Amino acid sequence: MCESLEGCALYCDARPSTMTNHPKPGDALTELRRRNAEAEAGGGTERRERNHKAGKLTARERVALLLDEGTFEELDKYVTHRCEDFGMQDQRPPGDGIVSGFGRIDGRLAYVFAQDFTVFGGSLSETNALKVCKIMDLAMRNGAPVIGLNDSGGRASRKV
Repeated sequence: MCESLEGCALYCDARPSTMTNHPKPGDALTELRRRNAEAEAGGGTERRERNHKAGKLTARERVALLLDEGTFEELDKYVTHRCEDFGMQDQRPPGDGIVSGFGRIDGRLAYVFAQDFTVFGGSLSETNALKVCKIMDLAMRNGAPVIGLNDSGGRASRKV
């Protein structure tokens, strides 16, 4: 393990040849901020504006309106699909088109997922389904409701 970065196993395998290639602590934080901004952007500015012109809110906006302010805890924000077909390996947006997590509605715990139409038209992929199933399992374990906000063009043509 590298002495200069606790938990460096995430970045290098601690062999002498790789020890100089791991990011500095500040670089890791910068990378996390970049990934967070990319996930928050969904399908990007152009698609988000197109959505708004059509009178629709984004998945994040719908979740924010539903839940009590400041209570949303997002899960699996950086998950991406595993499809290698149809050129999909070059398109791996963080979250893969589903915003999922939990928060409170009038002070009561609720689990939510929302399809993001700005990412692949809100279509369902394998990773989307896994995220939704995880939310349902957590809700059942905690005795809380699940609310799904759908905005989709349908099932993805990539592997489901």
